[in-house]
Amino acid sequence: MSNSPKQRLDLGIPWLPWLPPPQQPILEGPNTAARLPSLTLLPWHWVSFCLTYVPDSAMAATKTSLKITKGGSLNEPIPAYNSEQGSDRDESDDLLRPFPTEEEWATLPRVAGSIPWTAWTVAFVEFVERFSYYGTSAVFVNFIQKGLPPGSTTGAGFLKSPGSGALGMGQRASTGMTQFNQFWSYFTPLFGAYLADQYWGRYLTIQYSNIIAVIGHAILLISAIPPVIVHPNAAMGVFAVGIVIMGIGTGGFKSNISPLIAEQYKDSKAYVRVDKRGNKVIVDPAVTTARIYIYFYLLINMGSLTGSLAMVYSEHFVGFWLSFTLPTICYLLCPAVLLYFKKTYKLSPPTGSVMGKAWKLFRFAYKNSKGGFKDTEFWQRVKPSEIRARGEVVPAWMTFDDAWVDEVKRGIVACKVFLWYPLYWLAYNQMTNNLTSQASTMVLGTTPNDIVAKLNPIFIIIVIPIMDFGIYPLLRKCGVNLTPIKKITAGFVLSSMAMVSACVTQYYIYKLSPCGDNINALVKAGRKDCAAPISVWVQVFPYGLIGMSEVLASITKLEYAYTKAPQNMKSTVQAIALFTSAVSSALGQALVALSDDPLLVWNYGSVAVVAMIGGIGFYLTFRKADRDEDAMNNQQESAYLGNTSGATDKAVSQEEAFPDEKKTPV
Repeated sequence: MSNSPKQRLDLGIPWLPWLPPPQQPILEGPNTAARLPSLTLLPWHWVSFCLTYVPDSAMAATKTSLKITKGGSLNEPIPAYNSEQGSDRDESDDLLRPFPTEEEWATLPRVAGSIPWTAWTVAFVEFVERFSYYGTSAVFVNFIQKGLPPGSTTGAGFLKSPGSGALGMGQRASTGMTQFNQFWSYFTPLFGAYLADQYWGRYLTIQYSNIIAVIGHAILLISAIPPVIVHPNAAMGVFAVGIVIMGIGTGGFKSNISPLIAEQYKDSKAYVRVDKRGNKVIVDPAVTTARIYIYFYLLINMGSLTGSLAMVYSEHFVGFWLSFTLPTICYLLCPAVLLYFKKTYKLSPPTGSVMGKAWKLFRFAYKNSKGGFKDTEFWQRVKPSEIRARGEVVPAWMTFDDAWVDEVKRGIVACKVFLWYPLYWLAYNQMTNNLTSQASTMVLGTTPNDIVAKLNPIFIIIVIPIMDFGIYPLLRKCGVNLTPIKKITAGFVLSSMAMVSACVTQYYIYKLSPCGDNINALVKAGRKDCAAPISVWVQVFPYGLIGMSEVLASITKLEYAYTKAPQNMKSTVQAIALFTSAVSSALGQALVALSDDPLLVWNYGSVAVVAMIGGIGFYLTFRKADRDEDAMNNQQESAYLGNTSGATDKAVSQEEAFPDEKKTPV
């Protein structure tokens, strides 16, 4: 047996104290490692027995598989009990896990791996942040649109007409400000991603953003204290400053918290295992990532629901100052929890922003293409190995390997998918302004108009477990692969249906209200009998449909952004995904003119049509992308980390790592 260092493999075995001191085994290539899935469970003499002769034919087959599997093999599946190692599993264990064959990819069901406990702590931080954000923003509409109740210096209306309010600037002003808040909070992630990739890394960027967000929350609180709130113009100025600063903190947080939670799962490649019933299944990292984001989104909406409920009732029975104080205090948990668990997290260091290099690569590919984007060799011809093969000089800036070119190509596919999302968010954004105002024109009873919006997170909290434990497993069992493109398309359709229901409701509000289609103006003038005789709970349809659409489209966006982005661009691609919401808010400004009587029917109808057109256009554009889903998720990872990685412009091939040598039995 050769002692070549290229044949040594560190198995990372947790040796027990009663065993002899460990010696690094000398293996006959990675195929032997793949035959030891339960090595830690074997007695010492079995270890020596298992490190035996591997035929040349087996090595040849394994080396072929290594080009695809990055170390996995096509051997026996590992038992289920040995695959649930959570966040404590060493990433080198991927070498011990059999990669699925083409037949197994086509026939075996795919399941999620175990979610590491560290991911749950990150999810809790997101819960607290969303509790604070949505708790604060839930009262924005009433704070801006309605004036102070007679004799009030806090804005509390105690659920009596005309209700809680503060600045009295009307529905268009409230819609414009909430749209700006939405735009700003999803524009700033671009800067947060840049800082994380270039200078600070995700963890430090989140922590610095937490400090900024707390400052923003505190400024919002100042705008609502009694000495300030009685001066609407001054309060509005302070409120605007608070929104800007809070949005900066939100942007740095949002662009990095999503990749942070997903990267706690350490399995980078799919593998075959035997479940508890004795059946072979594929543990697919893409399915695991999807499941992580499902529960991440569940925590988001639990935070939204609890924060909104608490702050809305604080607004109505105490005042707006309390609605802004409680979220500020709760937000302090975010940096504290992250600091406490920092040593347990898998943290990616800053690698230097590679956006410039990705842009150079794109321009270089376009310049050398034959026919532009329709060129089937658009990316292939600019790989460093291809350039060398043609006898050309590789540009000095091209310090990456071929695999990184494939990763950039995959990331651009994801960004093309995100281009359609602004049309989806147009429907979603109606929840933050116009639907809240619509509720106040119907029969509320003792229900605050801004509490009805909580039907949305309630639906999401109910639907997510049903989808995870019921619908998705059933579809997989029936052989139906509900791919990301299909999910997103269904989300578009449901959001359009939500706006159709809102449009129909608004039509009947105008038809049945004593004030006709001039409700807001007459209510502001003092009329109190303008409510249409329609129960406010009819809004269960738009809120419920949007909630179901989020489970399909919004969660899939998070998953798609993480799984398709290059390893050193995950924050950037996530920020681009978030930026689509900012673009939608900018587009929504064009609809602000429709956000008042008597044009609200046209407002909802227009958004419904746009969302449906978006869904149809999206599916027609990407319906063929699903066939490449597995190939994109399982392509070889690049060795190039970034400008600070010290990576060379030549990656070590699998053939160089495991040369074809004559094998000798032990």
